[in-house]
Amino acid sequence: QVHVVVSGGGLVQAGGSLRLSCAASERTFSFYAMGWFRQAPGKEREFVAAMTWRTGSANYADPVKGRFTLSRDVAKNTVYLQMNSLKPEDTAIYYCAADSSKWNIPLAALVRENEYDYWGQGTQVSVSS
Repeated sequence: QVHVVVSGGGLVQAGGSLRLSCAASERTFSFYAMGWFRQAPGKEREFVAAMTWRTGSANYADPVKGRFTLSRDVAKNTVYLQMNSLKPEDTAIYYCAADSSKWNIPLAALVRENEYDYWGQGTQVSVSS
C-alpha cells in the first residue's frame, strides 16, 4: 500500500523559513499531482499550494503567494514546500496529499480536497511572534 510521507516542520520565529517534504513511500509510484493543505486550531483545513507532476505548474493560495514555493525532485519522487517569511498566522498542521488517478487534472481543481487519493500524516508548523 502506498503511503504519502511528510517530513519537515517545527518551530520557527516570525520571518524565518522552513521546508516541508512530501514523497510517496514507493519510488515507482506514479502520481499526477501533489498538494499541501493546513489546518490551524479551531479552523477548517484550507488549501495552501499544489503542483501538477506532468508540467510542474504550481498554484498557491493568496495568503502564501510570494512567500511559499513548491519544487520537485523527479528522481526522488518528492515535492518540497519552501516556506519563507513565515508569520504567526502560518501556524498550523500541514498535510500533503497526492492524486494518482487523474493524469490531466487542471491546476485549478487541486484546491479541492476531494481531488486527492492519498493523504500523508500532518506535520506541525509553529511560528512564534
